[in-house]
Amino acid sequence: MQAFKKVDMESWPRREHYRYYTEALKVEFNMTAPVDVQNLLRFCHAHGCKFYAAAIYCVTKALSRIENFRMFKNADNELCVWDKIVPNFTFFHPDDCTFSDCWTDFSEDFPTFYNAITADMQTYKDVKGIKTKPNQPANFYCISCTPWTAFTGCGSRVADGQPAYFPIVVMGRYEKCGEKVNMPVNITIAHAVADGYHAGLFFRYLQEELDALH
Repeated sequence: MQAFKKVDMESWPRREHYRYYTEALKVEFNMTAPVDVQNLLRFCHAHGCKFYAAAIYCVTKALSRIENFRMFKNADNELCVWDKIVPNFTFFHPDDCTFSDCWTDFSEDFPTFYNAITADMQTYKDVKGIKTKPNQPANFYCISCTPWTAFTGCGSRVADGQPAYFPIVVMGRYEKCGEKVNMPVNITIAHAVADGYHAGLFFRYLQEELDALH
């Protein structure tokens, strides 16, 4: 059972914003920014780690530091916050150019998480269809990578659907840019639970996590 707490609407500073974006204007927003992955590349080369798995670790750690990216509505339509979130990631099938998704439980201990996610990648890499690993928990967020394109913007909408309270993160192809190696990262979230400030905070924390691996 995943642990969570209810948001105290009477004391929450964003309560008016939440009500407005759930009742009057049901929108989500997305933001794209470059992050420098030079240190992450050095770390992966030095330790023989897979870049994608290590990047997912950094993204999950960054998101986990921000309460707004761990929010959801329970069965009683109350806004709540997960104690932790887990990545639900996609992987590509080169033989037929389709993709599948998979989830891995998260640990802030890098070796523990890295061993778990790479084991899942190996176990389910040849399983076709949208869902591979069963029993996806409710406290997930979505992350994927499009290594073919160094995009400058990215977004998706579900016609007549509801904005996603869980973050959707997409990473693109990294490229050398002066002294940096920049990778575009896009985050999409319901405006009800987060604003541009929180998206900016995510990118700041993500850069910190990318630079912290050694």
